[in-house]
Amino acid sequence: MKKICTVVALMAVLVGVISCGSGNQDREKILSFTAIPDQNTTELMQKFAPLTEYLSQKLGVKVEYVPSRDYQASVEMFRAGDIQLAWFGGLTGVQARAAVPGAQAIAQGQVDPEYYSYFIANKETGLNKSEGFPEEMGQYEFTFGSESSTSGRLMPEFFIKLNSGKSVEDFFSKEFSFSGSHDKTVELVEAGQFGCGVVNYKVYDKRVASGKTDPEVCRIIWKTPTYADYNFTAHPGLDDNFGPGFMKKLQDVLIGIEDASLLSALPREKLIKARNEEFIGIAEVARQLGMVR
Repeated sequence: MKKICTVVALMAVLVGVISCGSGNQDREKILSFTAIPDQNTTELMQKFAPLTEYLSQKLGVKVEYVPSRDYQASVEMFRAGDIQLAWFGGLTGVQARAAVPGAQAIAQGQVDPEYYSYFIANKETGLNKSEGFPEEMGQYEFTFGSESSTSGRLMPEFFIKLNSGKSVEDFFSKEFSFSGSHDKTVELVEAGQFGCGVVNYKVYDKRVASGKTDPEVCRIIWKTPTYADYNFTAHPGLDDNFGPGFMKKLQDVLIGIEDASLLSALPREKLIKARNEEFIGIAEVARQLGMVR
């Protein structure tokens, strides 16, 4: 009886090991990706569904979108290997590739090599659009977007320092804040809770076009110079998990997308190739401001 029990116990352990091994293999066949949540998270889940289905069909593997609670969470998920592909901003892409040697920026929007931000103000401030840097905004309550946003924090802070010769702590007479997202920044400035803020130009333009934001109430007061920004970054373990050449296949599928509706969650109309070297400028600015080593 004792021998029978021992055999049964060993068989149970063996079945458990086999099940766990099978589960790991199944998980390796799933290409998980995320995107920095610079817009409404629920909307992003819905908008990424068509792209997820398209990638699954073209790549011949199961693809799933994994939502991220914030910018830094997306970087941590990538570092831990919980996701193998991510739509990052310039800064988060630099941070992720620094954390995972061998990671590659493989695709970007056609607009991303020359991206820019808008400094915006509520009409009650009396500030209007100008060609020169708006020094007057330093006297108002101000909100950036996410602390890790390239277009909502990193590059705007760089341009403030470049044009005023002051750190943001010295430039603003009142304490500045971080809204957490571009949409929230626009909403807060339009509501008058902050006099000024800075936002990704595509989010602002889209809100105005859809009627969500009144450009007379929430005004553009300055357009920044251009810089490189968003990109798809791939984990170096892709070829090990899905076979030799898979990263290149993924890149080809992404830049081969012709249906702009599939890219609406980004939002982009067309993707082009990207290389790590294109984001050296972002990395240098981030190091100057102490945001990356």
